[in-house]
Amino acid sequence: MPPTLQTVVRRMGLRPLAGGLPPDTVVRWVAVSELADPTPYLEGDELLLTTGLRMEGDLAEYVGRLVARGVAGLGFGVGVSHAEVPPALVEAAGRAGLPLLEVPRETPFIAVGKAVSELLAAEQYEEITRAFAAQGRLTRAALRPEGMHAVIDRLAKEVGGWAALLDETGAVLHATRGARTDGVTAELGRLLTGHGRPAPAGPGEERPGEGSRGRWPASLALSGPGEHIVVQPLGGGGARPRGFFAVGAREAFSPVTHTVINAAGSLLTLAMEQGRTQAAAERRVRSAALDLLLSGAGQQARDVLAALGGRLPEPPLVVLAARADALDVLETRVFAAPEPHAGPEAGGVVFALVPEALVAEVAGEADTVVGVSLPATYDPASLATAIDQARRALDAAPPQEAAGGRVVRFAELAGQGLLGLLDQPTAQAFAAALLAPLTAYGSRADLVESLRAYLESNGHWDAAAQRLGVHRHTLRYRMRRVGDLLGRDLDDPGVRAELWLALEAARRYPVTSCAADSS
Repeated sequence: MPPTLQTVVRRMGLRPLAGGLPPDTVVRWVAVSELADPTPYLEGDELLLTTGLRMEGDLAEYVGRLVARGVAGLGFGVGVSHAEVPPALVEAAGRAGLPLLEVPRETPFIAVGKAVSELLAAEQYEEITRAFAAQGRLTRAALRPEGMHAVIDRLAKEVGGWAALLDETGAVLHATRGARTDGVTAELGRLLTGHGRPAPAGPGEERPGEGSRGRWPASLALSGPGEHIVVQPLGGGGARPRGFFAVGAREAFSPVTHTVINAAGSLLTLAMEQGRTQAAAERRVRSAALDLLLSGAGQQARDVLAALGGRLPEPPLVVLAARADALDVLETRVFAAPEPHAGPEAGGVVFALVPEALVAEVAGEADTVVGVSLPATYDPASLATAIDQARRALDAAPPQEAAGGRVVRFAELAGQGLLGLLDQPTAQAFAAALLAPLTAYGSRADLVESLRAYLESNGHWDAAAQRLGVHRHTLRYRMRRVGDLLGRDLDDPGVRAELWLALEAARRYPVTSCAADSS
């Protein structure tokens, strides 16, 4: 804060004559002018010094202009053009409430200017010192086990208000006592859309995150009556902040406070990036441990996990498969890892080893569809089979059930017949390839439906022909034609089984025109 007028008066031995010395009046600079109207050259909060060389006419107007401009006070140097301060000026200053000071002849104006400059420099040095001290306390807080939460708590004390940490969606992760985050979350909710991008702006309106480079601003100000709030993005800013933090106080933030807030933002961003790097490394280790389990090196896998403070659940267990975006939740509850030799990119699969009793609870917390295997052990063959079963169960889930904690169990698929064990793309491809010679046949006779009736009648000609409404000799001709086109013996039970599976797959998973065109 700049020096007060009281401080300048005491330091320079000036004599107050009128207007008093309000304790909150600050002096931001010293100006010297003999103009009848110096206000065009002033900004406000100056201590104006004059010898009254051109002071004449209605001094009330002169004083009124200074008051309107917001000068801190008027210093009148005596012993040059006036032996004493003009009584009319004293009277006008008293009526207007303008602090009027007598500057002795032996006090040069430049000495007053130097004194104010030294006071300003000392105040700036003190502000820098306070900022450095605050940064040190924030840094020590960042090194505590609480990490980012400790920084938020320390920041609230440094600003004399409150602070809060929010995730990339604007939800509050941690807040100090008295935090008023409703306005912050509402504003972030207005600006953010599905992928953390700012909402579209209206005509002629530019919102945070838009502009020439589509980046978020360094901060957002949400100040109101009796409340000053600053919100900053974390994670380097950009179009998709990885989080936010907010700071609020009753008084407006000073330059020193803004420096402290920016330092906290740097520490929080660094802690966030370090946390992401550590999490990625731990995921690679768990993925390697899963690979060791599959290769039969169970003890080595346990030793690797022990170094991270983790352990494997006791068998019997099941394997849970989910999409990669569920890994953040799964790994906080159970052993979960990306698929070995494949990163958790969008569309990938992660696997979790879960006690059977916890499946429903873990799936509910993940809030997504999961595939669950049959019970398994840590025998490599058993575990590999369970992973395959979980993946198949996950792939069998309809797209509309991709959220809400839906559990698809491999045992349920087995109860639906052989087709339930095949994923849709595989079944479609199998049916299309096997039946292609029949569907491409140019005759008007429907060979596919004739084959279906023949198989559904267990090879009985009369029953199949009656179902189709044709003579049995016609059906015999068609079946010979089917055998020739397929190059297969329809009396072979294995051939009949494959053809029946293909017909059922074609009926359950019909190929749309778009899919056919794309193939």
